[in-house]
Amino acid sequence: MPVNENLSHYSDLAFGSATGVYVLALLLLLASYAVVRGRAVEAREEARERELVGPAGLTATENTPGRVITDKPNRPMHERLANMGYALVVLGFGLHVAMIVLRGLAVHRIPWGNMYEFVALTCCVGVGAALFMLRRREQHPLMAFVMVPVVILMFVAGTVLYANAAPVVPALQSYWLPIHVTIISIGSGVFLVSGVASALFLFRVRFPKGEEPDTAVGRFAAKLPDARALDRLAYRTVVFAFPVFGAGVICGAIWAEAAWGRFWGWDPKETCSFIAWVIYAAYLHARATAGWRDQKAAWINLAGFVAMLFNLFIINMVVSGLHSYAGLN
Repeated sequence: MPVNENLSHYSDLAFGSATGVYVLALLLLLASYAVVRGRAVEAREEARERELVGPAGLTATENTPGRVITDKPNRPMHERLANMGYALVVLGFGLHVAMIVLRGLAVHRIPWGNMYEFVALTCCVGVGAALFMLRRREQHPLMAFVMVPVVILMFVAGTVLYANAAPVVPALQSYWLPIHVTIISIGSGVFLVSGVASALFLFRVRFPKGEEPDTAVGRFAAKLPDARALDRLAYRTVVFAFPVFGAGVICGAIWAEAAWGRFWGWDPKETCSFIAWVIYAAYLHARATAGWRDQKAAWINLAGFVAMLFNLFIINMVVSGLHSYAGLN
């Protein structure tokens, strides 16, 4: 069937709009960390709160003589900025989903047959996973660190990796395409959240909660959750993504047997995917091993994330192999 150019155009507009909204959200989320309340301001607010406490620890009310009750103070600026940024991420996510749906309707197929579509899908899954995992209000600022790689990947997808809407090459015209690529994209997107969480965990370990220095870096660290919370976030996301990604690799092997007559041929893409999966298996093992479950395990998790990025860009764009048709245009 011919490509619907109108729907393809609207899909491109939705992609650009989603990227723009993500950038605005990232700026607001970063601004929530840049807004630092001075020590003097905090001291004045604490003093005002103490004035509202009467004798014997009783809180002053409207009937307390000599007491003036002020309105409840507004939320701090950094919280409002973080909430606005999170709301914009939700809006961008909706546009992102619309982009994928419109692309599929335009080409009359599952819209992940090239690197542009695959990266768009993976970023969409990553944003969706982050919105779910960081849905609590106090966790909203952490979205900034997920949006940094997402914005970079979206920019690369829209410029370097962009491909016009078109039917897929004959080698990809199989019912295994939506099965294999969907599962791999879900695992990859959730691994993105895990990698960010481990990076923040390693940073937080250097500045334990309550021991942050009175510097810009210390005030930045003070706004992060404690190291244990970040470590739990990284672990839980890997626990979900690890079997999903493994299932995607298995589905790819079954597809390879149907297409090429063998389950495994040590193609660069196959090999790198397997290595990444083994690294994440090592992370889960280290996470359950005494003496490895903290910083050492986090470094292994980061190594797995780097392997995923290497597999996505270097293997597809530089190394020649049977998956080369999944590369640029």
